[in-house]
Order: sequence, then structure tokens, then C-alpha cells
Amino acid sequence: MSIGVGTIHCVLPDVLVPVERLPEFEALGHDEAAFARACGIGTIAEFADAQSGALAARACRELLERDPVEPDLLMMVGPRAPDVLLGSDVCRVQSEAKLTGAFAFTVDGLGCAGSSAAWAIGRDLLLADPGRESVLITHASRPTGADRVRYPVTVIGDGAFAMTLVRGGRPVLRAHRMATDGAFHDLFEVDYKQTPWYEWSERCQSPDRYRFELAMHSKVRLRKLVAAVLADAGVAPDRVATTLMQNVTASAYDFYESLLDLSIHPLCKENLTRYGHLGAMDVVLNLDCLLASGELAEGDFVLVLNNSPVAAWAVTLWEL
Repeated sequence: MSIGVGTIHCVLPDVLVPVERLPEFEALGHDEAAFARACGIGTIAEFADAQSGALAARACRELLERDPVEPDLLMMVGPRAPDVLLGSDVCRVQSEAKLTGAFAFTVDGLGCAGSSAAWAIGRDLLLADPGRESVLITHASRPTGADRVRYPVTVIGDGAFAMTLVRGGRPVLRAHRMATDGAFHDLFEVDYKQTPWYEWSERCQSPDRYRFELAMHSKVRLRKLVAAVLADAGVAPDRVATTLMQNVTASAYDFYESLLDLSIHPLCKENLTRYGHLGAMDVVLNLDCLLASGELAEGDFVLVLNNSPVAAWAVTLWEL
């Protein structure tokens, strides 16, 4: 039997803060401020004083209120910074969401691509054991420290999602490929051991390496992954109804559209402009919005691209 989506639930705040009104904006350097103004993000979603674990647990509880299930597995896509060291954020989610029967674990170290890896792993775990019926995946987006501007990448917003994978669910996960390149493992870092959390600041070791070398790697990797995924599913490129990707900057959509000859659905840019970058939540929010729009029909194919600067790449083909 095929594996697909049971339910998706996204949690977003009512508070939207204009980027130029962020507390750190006045202290930004010239290049950082120019980037923040031009990246295509008008406002960011903000939850005041919320922890990642609490937001993820809320998303799970609210999903289970809509669709009562007893998942066999609870998979948390790791946050940018854990709420606790040596403790377990995912077990906190398990406790607060009262998922006593699920085995809980975390998928970490893949950045934005973690959500795509999670649904691929979830599908494989269901296929591997006929006794399992569902997997619950969750993630919450919060900044690493107090600052939200990630130069030269994006501006961070807040949010959380929960989604289930079930037997016979729709859309169906038809094919998936992913890859990593450890050469970029230290391109970004936060010196968290020597400074208090409110002074944590993400540093890019080489903005040029991010903009050019990693961008070219991403072009090659994603092109190969897209071709492999479509070949795995036996689907011709012209049968793909639309393409979704993560929300980083407005220019990223143009870059990937031109290099991969794919049409990125405009709702991605709409969510970027309104909410900012939500990390591993981006592609889930975009997929949820697309499904809610009702513009696609059963049998249509949707391609989802995802990547992160650690560096990781993932491509998934869903069939409605």
C-alpha cells in the first residue's frame, strides 16, 4: 500500500513584525541592512518568548484534536538551537502532547532539508514494518538567539507544524532522493560556548562561498536529484503540475526557476513575504497552502525542492 499525508497542521502567530522594525535592525552594518531590505521579506511571524519544544507540542496537540490518531512514531526535526542540553526536546513534545505510545526521536543536522528527510524516513519506516500505521512529524522555527537577520541567507520567522504520514494517505509520496556534502559543514556557526544566549550571533565564514560555490553545487545537485526522482516514478517533466521549495529570499525562486527550468508556485513567495523564513517548516507550509487552495486535481504531481547550507539537498514527488 502507498504511504501519504494524513493531516497537516501549521501554527502561525497573529503578530507580524516589519523587518525594518526588528530590534537588531538599527545595529546592522550597511551590507546586512541592505540585504534585509532587499531579500523579499516584508514582515516576519513572531511568537513572544516561545520555546521550540512548546510550539512543536502545541502543533501536535492541535493536529490530534482535528484528527485523533495514535502514531507509532514521533519524529521531531531538530530546531536551530535546542531548548535544553542533555535533556530531550522531542521527549518534551511527547509528554506535552500526551503521545505515550509513540517512540520519539529527532532528525537533526540537516537544516531546512530536515523536514524532507523526515517524511522520507517516515515513509520507509512504515513500509519496513506492516505493524506500524502512522508517523507524526513536527518542527518549530525559532531564531538561534535574539537576532533574526541571517546575513547573507534570510530573515527568520516563528512557526510550527505537525503532520502525519499514514497508509493510504494523500497526497502519496511517490519518489524521494536526498544528498549531503560535508565540505560545507562549517560554513555557518554560532559561538554558543563563549557567549550568553542573547549575544549569540550566526557567522558565515565566507559569504562569497555561500553565494557562488554553494549556489553552483546546489544547481548541479538539484538538477540531478530532480531527474532521478522523476525517473524513479516514471513521470515525465511535463506531467509535474507545479513545484514548491523553501522560502529563503525572493531572488532564490528566480535562480532555481531559470537554472532548473521549473515553475515555482507563487504561494511560496507570498509566504516568504508575509512570514519570513520558517526553516524546515517552509515546504510543509507551502504544501499545506497548495492543498488548501483546491487548484490541483487528484492525480496531479507536485515536486518539492529543499536544501540547506550544511549542505543538504532533497527532492520529493507527491501525487495528489
